[in-house]
Amino acid sequence: MSAPARGPAAPLDEDTFREAMSHLATAVSIVTTTDDHGRRWGFTAGSVVSVSLGPPLLLVGVDNRSSCLNALTGSREFAVNVLGERHRHLATLFARHGAARFDGADAHAFGPWPGSQDGPPLLADTNAAYRCTTVNSVPAGDHHLVIGQLTGLVTHERAEPPLVWYRRAFVTTGDPQQ
Repeated sequence: MSAPARGPAAPLDEDTFREAMSHLATAVSIVTTTDDHGRRWGFTAGSVVSVSLGPPLLLVGVDNRSSCLNALTGSREFAVNVLGERHRHLATLFARHGAARFDGADAHAFGPWPGSQDGPPLLADTNAAYRCTTVNSVPAGDHHLVIGQLTGLVTHERAEPPLVWYRRAFVTTGDPQQ
């Protein structure tokens, strides 16, 4: 059964908005950075979009309650690691509040950028990864919007089906891309 259509004058509460937005499928990424002490930080993100082709800019939304907020907004660079279906367990881990995300068996999955020993953690077998220099951070409601200029790129020719967040669950889209 469908919910009745709402006109522009009807008030929209958070639960209704959250339910409506669950119908908007979004690619899942793990956004990573390091703080001034070299500590690695990361979180699962569904709010990642391209902003500009010239210069190449990305926008990442991060919840104001996230344990990664200060690290991300205070860092000079970050990475967006685009997940495939095999990364479901990492997406779940990095979405948990208070989780030790870079401890344990999955810590080895993240390494340095090719040709470099510094920078934000790179997920080695990701479908794509974008290294960005932070150019702006803007508060927006209960989130911050962090904008970064692309400074590095890693892609794989034969990417697996992407991991997608849809109706409050991680799903995949089907066949691998050629």
